[in-house]
Amino acid sequence: MDTTTEMDNELVRIDREGYRAEVVIQRPDKRNAMNEALMADLTQAFEHLDGDTECRAAILRGEGPVLSAGMDLEMMRGLADESTSHTVTESLFPELLDTIEGCSVPTIAAIHGAAPAGAFELTLPFDFRIIDSEAKYGVVEVKLGTFPHGGATQRLPRLVGLAKAKEIVLTGEYVDPQAAADAGLVREVVEPGTVVETARELAAELADNGPIGMAMAKQALNAAGEMGLDEGLELERALAKETYRTADYREGVEARLEGRDPDFRGE
Repeated sequence: MDTTTEMDNELVRIDREGYRAEVVIQRPDKRNAMNEALMADLTQAFEHLDGDTECRAAILRGEGPVLSAGMDLEMMRGLADESTSHTVTESLFPELLDTIEGCSVPTIAAIHGAAPAGAFELTLPFDFRIIDSEAKYGVVEVKLGTFPHGGATQRLPRLVGLAKAKEIVLTGEYVDPQAAADAGLVREVVEPGTVVETARELAAELADNGPIGMAMAKQALNAAGEMGLDEGLELERALAKETYRTADYREGVEARLEGRDPDFRGE
């Protein structure tokens, strides 16, 4: 199947192949470090994919040997000046993470080479994280005189528990990839050079599922941490009722009864 480029901004592009989209950070001369323009391009890319039923999975990867070196330190150095606007930390980066988290399409972070500090936090809203066994992965901000404030103190405890989150944040050490898997932070640890291919295999599995059902499931799951049990169950039932009205639901049931693979259309 041919790969086509759907969106190509200066720093981010979307490659499409079948039901899979790959959001590619393309700033390899700076080890894909995130500046204002790159964050805006990433936000636009995931906004573009949100609600696209022709996309069943979206992979984030970096051009070159690393996913991302984190925030551009030249940009971050300016934050020490009291006259400097904190747009990056107060709006640009939070908007990007919220957009990824709210994207209706299942998302996969392919963590290859390195993803420290802000890049670590970039991966937290993804539905799946796959990492290579030699990747440098962790939040190191306490070693820079600050602390991770791009969501790690809130999202990380929800993923690994408070005690493990404190260990990761307060030591400022890189997380051993296998320890990250044992803690449930990443789905799989693979050999260097195979992360993207492994992510593509997972995307192919997801592509067999109904896109509307996955989108509804994500909505309910994302709300679980924000709602009480009764409210969450009510939302779950309401969303399920919406799926019953879709052609995909009818196709799924008929396919199971007839012993064949379903042909989901996102309708």
